Amino acid sequence: MSVQARHRAYRFRCYPTSEQAEQLARTFGCARLVYNKALDYRHKAYFRRRESVTYNQTSKMLTVWKRRKDLAFLNEVSSVPLQQALRHLQKGYSTFFKGQTDYPRFKKKRVLSGSAEYTRSAFTWSRGQLTLAKQTEPLKIRWSRRLPVDAVPSTVTVSRDAAGRWFVSLLIEEDIPTLPEREGAVGIDAGITSLLTLSTGEKITNPRHERADRDRIRKRQKDLSRKRKGSANYRKAQIKLARAHARVADRRADHLHKLTTRLVRENQTIAVENLNVRGMLAGHMLARAIADASWSSFRSILEYKADWYGRDLIVVDRFLPTSKTCSACGTLIESMPLTQRTFICPDTECGHTEDRDVNAAKNILAAGLVESRNACGDGVRHDPS
Repeated sequence: MSVQARHRAYRFRCYPTSEQAEQLARTFGCARLVYNKALDYRHKAYFRRRESVTYNQTSKMLTVWKRRKDLAFLNEVSSVPLQQALRHLQKGYSTFFKGQTDYPRFKKKRVLSGSAEYTRSAFTWSRGQLTLAKQTEPLKIRWSRRLPVDAVPSTVTVSRDAAGRWFVSLLIEEDIPTLPEREGAVGIDAGITSLLTLSTGEKITNPRHERADRDRIRKRQKDLSRKRKGSANYRKAQIKLARAHARVADRRADHLHKLTTRLVRENQTIAVENLNVRGMLAGHMLARAIADASWSSFRSILEYKADWYGRDLIVVDRFLPTSKTCSACGTLIESMPLTQRTFICPDTECGHTEDRDVNAAKNILAAGLVESRNACGDGVRHDPS
């Protein structure tokens, strides 16, 4: 068992006072304004004059903006969240040029939601109390779990979601011990009827959180459509609708975290398929069910937990015919329609019969173990695409 220092974020609900909430809302607005102005300048500079603008240049521009009379309100909030907004824009451009993300987009003005990031120079941390810059009282935080002993946050992010809930996220460097090694290995086939099918034969039921709350969401969406835009009742209906969506998102995230933790604890090697979720969402027949299953979130959570706790996560090629290959003898059949839920091997000597998804999960595990041996078992995270 080894111990590795990792940056880990602890997220809590917080309850700012009315004065703190007003000051934070101004900070959110100023950070959004600075981000959008810098993005607009960088975009025009490149497409009109073919000039590349760096972070240092935008930082100097921020100083100039603060001296303008029409932007004097930027001095009313802490300068650190504004600088952090420029750093986030720089990171957005960096990941775009690496081909990891899309081109940076402008931030929309929201009634409730927003966020601001504070570094060590912009907050005070003392005896578990957090006081942000430009504020005199510590922020009231609901400590739902314990922080590591002697933990000191390096950055603090305060945010508010569309449902009006306030959150504070503390980024802490923590020594996370890896889990004891195990001999278990599992292949995972993602689905809709069953959220996951394991190579062991276990099927994990899809809770379908969105479908369970669909009537509530539909009713609140209708209530919102009957209100006049911009009115107080319209804003109240917006919050009620956002709370219904937040209920679905919270339950889904809770289920995925518990599920991924269990898989990481029980298995040393985990093999999953590299699904093209974005392409699947383009099809209108199953897009809603696929979005509710949240396969992308499952994989991203599984990736960082496997990295934290010393597990091997192997991502196999999406084009492997895992559903059309016999897991017993390797015979490949020509077609396997979705309506056919049982795999029957056409080889008369084999005659293997098994549930379609279990058969696919076993093939994913077999392909993953081959990839692992080819890479000498060095913590494989293989993505053929």
